[in-house]
Amino acid sequence: MTRAGRIGIVTGTGLVVVAMVFAGASCIQRGGRTDQSKSSDRERVEQSVRLDRAISSAADYLVRHCDEHGRFTYRVWLDPSVEADDEYNVIRHAGTIYALAAAHRRSPSPEKLEALRRAAAFLRRETLGPVLDHPDMLAVYSPPDVEETDQPLQAKLGGAGLGLVALLSVEQIEPGSVPLEELRALGRFILFMQKPDGSFFADYYPDAWGRDPDSASLYYPGEAALGLLMLHEKDPQSDWLHGAARAIAYLARSRRGATEVEADHWALLATSRLWPLRDQCDPPLPAETLQRHAVQICRQILATRDAISGPVRETGCLTADGRTCPTATRVEGLAAALTFLSDEDATLCDDIRRTIGRATGFLIDSQIRQGPHAGGIPGSIELDPESVATPDRVSPSDEIRIDYVQHALSALIQWEELVGSEDPGENRAVGAAKNE
Repeated sequence: MTRAGRIGIVTGTGLVVVAMVFAGASCIQRGGRTDQSKSSDRERVEQSVRLDRAISSAADYLVRHCDEHGRFTYRVWLDPSVEADDEYNVIRHAGTIYALAAAHRRSPSPEKLEALRRAAAFLRRETLGPVLDHPDMLAVYSPPDVEETDQPLQAKLGGAGLGLVALLSVEQIEPGSVPLEELRALGRFILFMQKPDGSFFADYYPDAWGRDPDSASLYYPGEAALGLLMLHEKDPQSDWLHGAARAIAYLARSRRGATEVEADHWALLATSRLWPLRDQCDPPLPAETLQRHAVQICRQILATRDAISGPVRETGCLTADGRTCPTATRVEGLAAALTFLSDEDATLCDDIRRTIGRATGFLIDSQIRQGPHAGGIPGSIELDPESVATPDRVSPSDEIRIDYVQHALSALIQWEELVGSEDPGENRAVGAAKNE
């Protein structure tokens, strides 16, 4: 089968159908369905079944690529003549556990559960380690022999954040599988890495200067905040909540008034969990602060979308270079924002829904459908800039990485949850269609 046969970018009504799911609704629910929406019930159900199949296929890909030791196949090439190297990434390993756990909660299976157990055991066995002079802390290290690098041993803030997210995701499925004191020790390390203003040191080097004063990372603060909030759900101590609140408040404060901001999906995911707890923070976090920050990020994502021109624009991709992973992460952030944005932002919410609908269509159409890599998500599509967006002019990139699959899986699950929460009747219809 040709590359073009493995995926099919849908233009016109194919993607519009997905976008129509939320046409006319509010951030959560704003009224009845129109006659036009009723007339397209079958099309919407068909799209939802297609979404279900894409989610199941992506989860199956991750299960197949988790070896007996719990290590994921980090990278594969569609060209069988290309040999993958031994590079690995501990943070992306943790993120993959997070996505696979969501897929298991959605549709439990022994295969997913066993893969989760192996992957969590790998994370705990190969990466967790003590922090010098702090016996009550644990860090998630990036061991050079695991990541196949010549970098010195270091613990990244994002490793602790997503390490907590991963282990707590497994703990939700199998309570008691991860010792609570181990989770608390990771939480203490995150607080150890936090500065008084709410920002963070990004890296810790046990054999050098400890916390690196010059390191910084875009996504680590949001990952750390999400980890602390999930820990607070398990272990409701105020320190975890206040640390997360300080992190999000700092991000909101530092970005206020900026003409351009980063597409920080982890911050939006964390804010979604922080939102119902905002009045419990010390001091309480004003709703306006959280919403303003979220709107700022969402509008930046939409502005980047609007700047795309040519064939890529027609696919629903959210970056001009046709990449799947940043499209998926943007969907994750936009979907999280929809859970707490105000009805006063109804126009923005409707635009976000249409954007997510088209973007998830792009992700589904990018997925490998047959063969040994079925369910995988290539890093990008390639479009001839002189062509129109038709299947015979589209080819995937040659690389699949676990984070490409992980983020697409997380994005598709979030979109499905939003569809189900806003239209329970349709959810039942989809369930019936799946069983036919």
